[in-house]
Amino acid sequence: MREVQTLYVDAGEDGVRLDRWFKRRWPHLNHIHIQKLTRSGQIRVDGARAKSDTRLSAGAQIRIPPLPEATAPLGDREQTLPPRDAAFVRSLVLYEDDEVLVLNKPAGLAVQGGTKTKHHIDRLLSAWGEGLERPRLVHRLDRDTSGVLVLGKSPGAAAKLAGAFARRKAEKTYWALVMGHPRPQDGILNLPLVKKGVGDRELVVPADPKEFGAEPAETEFTMISRAGARVAWMALRPHTGRTHQLRAHMLAMGHPILGDPKYNTPASQELSGPLKLQLHARRLSLPHPSRGTLVMEAPLSPEMKAGFAKFGFDQHEADPDPFAKGRR
Repeated sequence: MREVQTLYVDAGEDGVRLDRWFKRRWPHLNHIHIQKLTRSGQIRVDGARAKSDTRLSAGAQIRIPPLPEATAPLGDREQTLPPRDAAFVRSLVLYEDDEVLVLNKPAGLAVQGGTKTKHHIDRLLSAWGEGLERPRLVHRLDRDTSGVLVLGKSPGAAAKLAGAFARRKAEKTYWALVMGHPRPQDGILNLPLVKKGVGDRELVVPADPKEFGAEPAETEFTMISRAGARVAWMALRPHTGRTHQLRAHMLAMGHPILGDPKYNTPASQELSGPLKLQLHARRLSLPHPSRGTLVMEAPLSPEMKAGFAKFGFDQHEADPDPFAKGRR
């Protein structure tokens, strides 16, 4: 683009950061380039200088200076999503409207890509289009965790959904099968966590609150049912969003989640046998960006069905909100 332009912020983009507004339209621009343009006053909002993290209002006038053209993409990244992949990701839809997209993420599918991860949810979102048409991630699930994953279909909706998570307005309920019979059967575990190298891998482990890198982590838990003293079916509600929080907390309690390849003990590995990770994001309740409350449930994954069958649990025994009893 060789000339100065003036664009306006769409109503669905209200509250979006300036740098993210730019990245949606010109993905080839990096953060450093956008910062240089804002610092030099070449990018302006309603005629005034603005910082890259300025929150935009619907209808705001943005001055766009001449920008470099995008170069041809490098590497082996596909430019169009194959129809088979588009059909697959659309088959995962639990709910969709003009602002929100909710998927039932399968176990084993990463949410975002990495050096060795080419097949992931973020890539598959091209099924809805690119640029402003592309849904935005607002939270994460571990690769091996199945269940409810919410996305925003516009920058404004994504900002509001992400804000609900940040302000703890989103109530997440996970189902897990764990080793043993937890006592007490319900409560709240407040145990800081820190990432550490353990052997040849990085794990999240309990930490002293004053330890460098330690982050507060809080998990509410309640038992739904149990198979004798061997296995308990738990409902878990994270009040914070630390990496691997539920898995690390259950291991710290002495009741590791079955099928967990990282957070386990020899006894839990033996009890798990061939089972995959028995952790499922069952239910999510949070404010809709523009109306009411969104409440979504994900049906059991094949991996969780295998665990339920092995230990004789019936998913229909569970209260939709097993934590409600504590509020009565």
